[in-house]
Order: sequence, then structure tokens, then C-alpha cells
Amino acid sequence: MTPAEILPGGLRAIDTMTAGMTKVTAGYLIQAPRPALVECGPALSIDNVITGLRELGMDPADLAYLVLSHIHLDHAGGAGDVAKAFPSATVVVSEVGARHLVEPERLNASSRRVYGDLMDSVYGDCTPIDAGRVRGVADGERLDLGGGRVLDLLYTPGHAKHHIAAYDADTGALFVGDSVGVKLPGMKTIRPATPPPDFDLVLAEQTLSRYRDLEPSVVYLAHYGAVEPPIEALQEASERLRVWSETAEAAYHEHDELDHVTETLARRFADEVVTDPADPEAEERVALLSGFASNAAGLLRYFKLRDEGRTAT
Repeated sequence: MTPAEILPGGLRAIDTMTAGMTKVTAGYLIQAPRPALVECGPALSIDNVITGLRELGMDPADLAYLVLSHIHLDHAGGAGDVAKAFPSATVVVSEVGARHLVEPERLNASSRRVYGDLMDSVYGDCTPIDAGRVRGVADGERLDLGGGRVLDLLYTPGHAKHHIAAYDADTGALFVGDSVGVKLPGMKTIRPATPPPDFDLVLAEQTLSRYRDLEPSVVYLAHYGAVEPPIEALQEASERLRVWSETAEAAYHEHDELDHVTETLARRFADEVVTDPADPEAEERVALLSGFASNAAGLLRYFKLRDEGRTAT
């Protein structure tokens, strides 16, 4: 367990130690009169998060909210365990995905199909949460953190249809989950996160534009940490999303098979991860969270649905 990182504005970053590696997924504790934890990571590493919260002085009755950007298991898989350890906490998630935390059987089953063996070695099943403790939110709702501090919740689809972001206007901190992308240690640029089944290119671009309009002081990725300067980082995310999608679409028009699109992306963006003997886990982190095959699958599915007239945009 690594110590919680001290961040400006009464924030602490807790390394979830997902897959036993550092700096894969972050949980962010907002230390307000009514404390909120943003993201918790998967079930199999949730003890690291619970221990981290307790080391920061959080007693079982202290945590007011667990805010989840979306219900993918690398973000929300441990939510039931956090709810059990902190029985006063309300679990806050998009209204689109809330039911899957109350009855997670379909979520677990679909995750097992996607993750395969990693389900038992990295993620684990999400355990059910009592419906009375889950708050499904819509765009524009707010959480009262006490002392006049509020957390604004934004509906931000694109990466997933059940994605939200949280904006702390007091500090200008914007917590964006996966909607901006991934930038792990060893990565030179922000990489888009475009997995199936919900990725939508137009919605993802609209979400990034909305973030720029907010003019946040700092942007926190779940994978991993702050990307700065914030406006430049958001512009970079848009540019990288454009380049990745154009590359994938050109490959799709050549040959609409997943292997071809995956191989094209892998050739085009092979130099995005810097090899560092001092950090042997760099490539493993990226492959776990934002591998070429996963991103290719999401982009390919989007292009096919779009060309069949089956996307909302």
C-alpha cells in the first residue's frame, strides 16, 4: 500500500494498487465536512482503498459519498465493499447505470466475457448494494459536501453511456474518469479510451468540448492523476481522439475486421509508451487499461453502428 498523495484543495489521491501495480487507478478523497471518495477501483484491490481511507482517519461513519464515474469494474467493482465498510456512505452513479450496482449479475457476467481470466486475477465480482444506498443522478445534480462546498455532477457520455464527471467549483478540480482518456506512467501522450460496447465518437467529442468550456484549474484522470496544463491537456485529448479515430476508420474501410484495425493502431501508435528499465510495469499498465485491441473493438463497433444508422449521433 502506497501512502495517499497530498493534492491541493483538501484532496488526497489513494492508489488502488489495481493488479498489484502502482498508478493504475486512482481514488480521490475530497476532505470536506461530508467527505466524498471519487472512484474506488476493482473488488480484488479494494482492501488497499479501505485501508488508505482508514489511514487518513476515516471512521466507518465518516464517508458521506462514493462517486463513481461509471460502472466499469476498474472504477466501480469494489463499490459494494466500500459501502459495507462505510455504512453511512451513499453510492452516487449515473442514473443510466445505477440498477447494475443493485443487481450486478449482468454486469459481472458481461465483464467476465470481456476480461476472461483477468476477472479472477485483477477485477473480481461487484457485490450487490442495497437500492436505498444508491443514488442515480442526472446531469446538473449536486452533492452537498458541507460548509458551503458542493460537487457538481455532469452527464458525460462517449466513453460509456453511463459516464458522469464531478466538478469541484471551489478548487476548479474536474474528475473525468475515462472520458478524457488514459495517461499512465511511461506514456508520452493522452491515449483515448474507446472500448466497446458504448463508445460514441460524437458524444466523446461533445464531452471534451464541455470540459473546455468549464475552464477547470486541474483535470484528474482515473488512470492516472492530474494532466496539466488543463486546457492544453483537454485540447490534446481531442486531437489524439481525432488521430486515433481517423486511423481506425481508414483501416476499417480497408478491411472491417478487428485484427486489421488492431494491427493498424498498434503500428501507428507503437511509440506512445516509453521503455524505462526503472519502470518495468509501464507497458503492462497500458496493455491492461488501454490496449490496442480494446480500443479497436470499440471504434470498429461504433463505425459499423454509425454506418447502419444505429447510433444516436
